[in-house]
Amino acid sequence: RCETCSEEEAKYRCPRCMKYSCSLLCVKKHKLALSCNGVRDKTAFVSVNEFTDLNLLSDYRFLEDVGRTADAAARHPTMHSPTTKKLLYCLRNKARRCDIDLRTLPIGFTKRRENSTTFNCMEKKFYWHLKLVFPHCHAEYTLKGVPDDKTLADILKPYIDPVESDPVVCQRLKIYTVSPQSDVQILMKIENRKQNSIR
Repeated sequence: RCETCSEEEAKYRCPRCMKYSCSLLCVKKHKLALSCNGVRDKTAFVSVNEFTDLNLLSDYRFLEDVGRTADAAARHPTMHSPTTKKLLYCLRNKARRCDIDLRTLPIGFTKRRENSTTFNCMEKKFYWHLKLVFPHCHAEYTLKGVPDDKTLADILKPYIDPVESDPVVCQRLKIYTVSPQSDVQILMKIENRKQNSIR
């Protein structure tokens, strides 16, 4: 049976979430209800008991795709551009002098491409590219050019302050705006964690 309408016999199965559907309408409904994109997750866990030759072939193709992407990134013209290297070297030096452990992703990565962090030599100040994630509301906001002397309280005011925040944003982040400020926790993602670490 179709897992969306529970009336008709199922004809299709979603490659992403494995839900059965009977028609295109039900497929669209299930994608909307579960925020499913319908694209098979190539990195999904498969137990040893269920592992087949098809899974092995899928893993092999995935590794080939990764290899091709890495190779294309290594051949990218900006990878060997003296200007890019000089700017990055300068940014790392400035960060080191400010006692900041600045790490960069290789060229070709989306986060590297989107990052707009710069250092203003005149002001001797970093302007950071920030990504604010509000997990309880499934909301994300990207900020560009945030000066390093701006406090977290000032950065968050336009989002979660009951008085100063934008009404549309305030409504979306209602759980944060109605909560006392002392209950709001600001956490920073730990990069380069060891696998299965409990922190």
